[in-house]
Amino acid sequence: MRLIVLSLLLSAVSAAPLMAAETASPAAASPLVIGETFTIESKALGETRRINVYRPQPWGLDPKAPLPVLYMADGGIGEDFLHVAGLVQVLSGNGSMRPFLLVGIENTERRRDMTGPSNDPQDQKIAPRIGGSAAYRRFLRDELMPQVRQRYPTTDERALIGESLAGLFVVETLLQEPTLFNSYIALDPSLWWNRGAMLAGATKQLPAVTRAKPQVFLASSGQPELAASTARLAALLQQAAPSPLVKYLPLPEETHATIYHPAALQALRTLFPAPPPASP
Repeated sequence: MRLIVLSLLLSAVSAAPLMAAETASPAAASPLVIGETFTIESKALGETRRINVYRPQPWGLDPKAPLPVLYMADGGIGEDFLHVAGLVQVLSGNGSMRPFLLVGIENTERRRDMTGPSNDPQDQKIAPRIGGSAAYRRFLRDELMPQVRQRYPTTDERALIGESLAGLFVVETLLQEPTLFNSYIALDPSLWWNRGAMLAGATKQLPAVTRAKPQVFLASSGQPELAASTARLAALLQQAAPSPLVKYLPLPEETHATIYHPAALQALRTLFPAPPPASP
C-alpha cells in the first residue's frame, strides 16, 4: 500500500509542471516585417495599386546609400515578391550581386496589364480585358518611378524583371521603349501572344534598342514553344551590333512553373555582379 501511495504522489508531482505548461497562455506574436508597402492612386490605370518594397542590408552597407532599382511585375506578397526578395538579400549578402532596391507591383488584372492588343480570338478569350500594356508602362514611367525616387534614395540605374506574360511585357518594353530601363530580364516570355507578332516585328525595332545600349538576359524552360521563341529572340538580339544580349540561358530541366527562381538567380548574378573586394 505504501508503494502504491508513493507512486501516486510522484505521478501527481511530475504531472503538475506539464499541466501548468498546457494551461499557460502562449507568448504574444509580433508581425514579421521584411520591407514596406504603400499604395498609388493611378490615373493611368484608373485604380489603386499596391507596391511592395524591399531594401537588402548586407554587412557594411550604409542604410542611406542610394541604390539602383529592380522593378518586378507579379510583385505581390502572394505572388513572386518574397522569393525574389530572398535572392536579392542572399546574393547581395554573399557578394554575388550589387545591392538593389526591389520594387514589386501587386497584380489586379494581370492579363490586362501584361499584354498588348491581339487579333487572335484565342488570346481574346483568356481574360475579360486584355491589351493594357501601354497603360501599365505609363503607370511605371509617370507614376511609380517618380514615387520611388521621392520615397527612397536611389541611383539612376533601373532594371525590369518578369516571367511568362510578365516576361512578354519585359520584351515589349525593351522593343518599344528601350531607354526606360538599363537592364531587362525576361524569363520564359509568352512570345506566342498575338500569333507571335512581337517577335516577327522585332528586327525593325532593333536599331533603337542598340542605340539605347541596355543589357538583356533571357531564359527559357523545357516547354518547346516557349523555348523555341525565346531562342529566336536571343538569336535576333545576338546578331544586332552592338548586341544588347548579355546571356541566353536555356533550362530544359525546368518547367514553366519552376523556372523563375533558378533563372532569376543566374540573371542577378550575371547582370549585376558585385565589384571585387578592395585589396588590403
